[in-house]
Amino acid sequence: MGADRFSTAARLKAIGQEAQARVYRAAARRPVRRGKLTGRAALLALVLCALVVALAYPMRQYVSQRSDIADQRRQAQEAQKKVEQLRQEKARWQDPDYVRAQAREHLHYVMPGETGYQVAGGPPATADSAAGHPSTSEAAAHRPWYDNLWNGVDRADAAATSRPH
Repeated sequence: MGADRFSTAARLKAIGQEAQARVYRAAARRPVRRGKLTGRAALLALVLCALVVALAYPMRQYVSQRSDIADQRRQAQEAQKKVEQLRQEKARWQDPDYVRAQAREHLHYVMPGETGYQVAGGPPATADSAAGHPSTSEAAAHRPWYDNLWNGVDRADAAATSRPH
């Protein structure tokens, strides 16, 4: 038994103590690593936040400017359409037949040698005039401009002569 100086219980106790010492040493190393990883992660998060903050304003400006460019292009297209319409209208007004037709329609002009006719009955009756309420502005709109002018002069003259001096 001399060679078996240590009992089994004593050997198990020694093995347990060695294992426990290893566990404590490994546990003592891990928090240091976790601290470094946590610090690195915090630094990475801080850098990412700084990048987001630094890029947020320029990105907002970029999006806003792209929207403004799209609006300007749309306005330019609308202006181009308007220019084209005005060119077509100008070309129509360059045509003497078109000018003559517009003068006949709107100004009631007649060409030399033609006889102009005006219907004495006036425009067809509307619902207001049939009810006994003729609208003077509607009647004036259907008369030639020169009739409206002379009617205005006649009314002014009548008002001036009816006033006592």
